[in-house]
Amino acid sequence: MSPPARWASFHREAGPKPPPPARGIRMKRAGTTWWGKRWLEALERMAPDDAGRLARGRTYARAGRTHDLTVKPGLVTARVTGSQPRPYKVIVTIARLDDATWAKAIAAMAKRASFAAALLAGQMPEEIETAFQSAGTSLFPERPEDLTTACSCPDAANPCKHVAATHYVLGEAFDKDPFLLFELRGRTREQVIEAIRAARGAPARARRAGAGKGAPCAGEAPAIATVTPGKMAAKDYDAWREAPPALDVALDPPAAHAALLSQLGAPPGWTEERSPADLFGPLLRAASERAREIAMAEGAPRAREPG
Repeated sequence: MSPPARWASFHREAGPKPPPPARGIRMKRAGTTWWGKRWLEALERMAPDDAGRLARGRTYARAGRTHDLTVKPGLVTARVTGSQPRPYKVIVTIARLDDATWAKAIAAMAKRASFAAALLAGQMPEEIETAFQSAGTSLFPERPEDLTTACSCPDAANPCKHVAATHYVLGEAFDKDPFLLFELRGRTREQVIEAIRAARGAPARARRAGAGKGAPCAGEAPAIATVTPGKMAAKDYDAWREAPPALDVALDPPAAHAALLSQLGAPPGWTEERSPADLFGPLLRAASERAREIAMAEGAPRAREPG
């Protein structure tokens, strides 16, 4: 009795695997950030009772069997080299957010200066999900049906180990660049930052426009302010006309610590299990806080003496 076709497919896969390709992406550790963990949780929700396939997917990801990874709005594609010489094709799709939803989410983000500061530093504010919730959606896949996956391998399980490997590699990529999540949802980093800047700048421009007695009409160029300096002798050029006011300097802690290390990722030859940001981040934070304590303990600033 001949074996079923699907059994025969798996039987052929049981042979020795070809080596990982030279261009393979070797995952070191995924989920080192809160947003990376949220992405991996979506995979675990897809296969709550199939830890074995997820473990094999992690092994594939660490071995560098995932390659040719591309991230586009609503679409992720990759190749995974498995048991056969020909790599399997993996496709992951997630709904793109429409313009109206993005406009609402960006308006909510623009209301908080800490969001813009963290995003500019390459960090994803943990409260950012509230901005997307106010727009009636979520940045992350919340339900198994939010993600659609496909693989050209004969395994009928979803996710298969090839999809899992791609998902883990993506998790590490998101750890290093959270803006890939925005791109997957339909907006690039530049589009999000510029939209937040524009939204935050609009109220200030409105206040400036209405500050004068008559705001310029649409299309009319505003008047350019001019200054006519008084006569001054050369010997008085560097002299203070009056004592300057005392300077009140505030040293606020940064919105995100070790942001540059997180953006740069691990350098070539890095062998530690923890990333540079995880390893050195607490030290940099402690040094930053100590420097701020020293600066703030110098006492109230004094007025500068004339001359």
